[in-house]
Amino acid sequence: MRKIYGIGETVLDIIFKEGQPQAAKAGGSVLNSVVSMGRMGLPVSFISEYGMDDVGELIDNFLNENGVNTSSVHRFEDGSTTLALAFLNEKNDAHYTFYKNFPGKRLNIEFPRLNGEDILQYGSFYAIWPEIRTKIKKFVQSSYDAGAIVLYDPNFRKSHLSELESLKPLIIENMRMSSLIRGSDEDFLNIFRVSSPDEAWEVVRNYCKCLVYTANTEGVFVRTSSFAGKFPVKVITPVSTIGAGDNFNAGMLTSIYRNNITRDQLATIGEKEWKIIIGTAVEFATHVCLSYENYISEEFAKSV
Repeated sequence: MRKIYGIGETVLDIIFKEGQPQAAKAGGSVLNSVVSMGRMGLPVSFISEYGMDDVGELIDNFLNENGVNTSSVHRFEDGSTTLALAFLNEKNDAHYTFYKNFPGKRLNIEFPRLNGEDILQYGSFYAIWPEIRTKIKKFVQSSYDAGAIVLYDPNFRKSHLSELESLKPLIIENMRMSSLIRGSDEDFLNIFRVSSPDEAWEVVRNYCKCLVYTANTEGVFVRTSSFAGKFPVKVITPVSTIGAGDNFNAGMLTSIYRNNITRDQLATIGEKEWKIIIGTAVEFATHVCLSYENYISEEFAKSV
């Protein structure tokens, strides 16, 4: 049976608005995606690391309750689960402060073996973190070599711009191991200093055959070796944008999974198929922006 895997950081998001805490949610970019896919009833597994502490226990129970397999999670005792304080501005966009205490041995697990039918999602700083880079690269490369669909979301924040010179080669290396790249206009501006989907595609096409470029209210742009298109987004007043991109990814993968799209097909499908994929992704992202939740609600999942 086709399976979906996500590898990424686990945090407890504590969300502040006007100096006051509003909510505390299990978070991390890939975690947000896998929870939404778990709520959709998809066979999804999470590869990550978090502590044996109370916060880790809370997150582990939450994941399992939402249909996410955690058998490939490293639960460590020498350290504590990461906390992420998210401060919302007047536009309800967030900036973060992280509190991390990892053990000496990171991701001390046996990685699963993916096959050509499977799907893997990864990205953010976790995918280029020096302490775990070798393990992640080996796992992603083996998954790509096996024929799996590999979705990479660089999700590159301005806080890492001072490290860009050393990190950029790793980002490009990830792009070479991926079959689908989903990045925002801000990602490509930060990493490559390009400011349009066509400029971004001129960069990406050297490494990957498929790009989905999101540009906030300007829309979603798809570029492949055989298709170029633009799709609309919904204009809303968001409560919080935390998890919007993560759930866009979840919506894309949900549609790809349900429509049995293979890696080879990603580079050849046309407007009809992309309209369904992007439409689902926009629905997921829009829904999440209308609450403090990092993932789609169970009610929304039942309605899709």
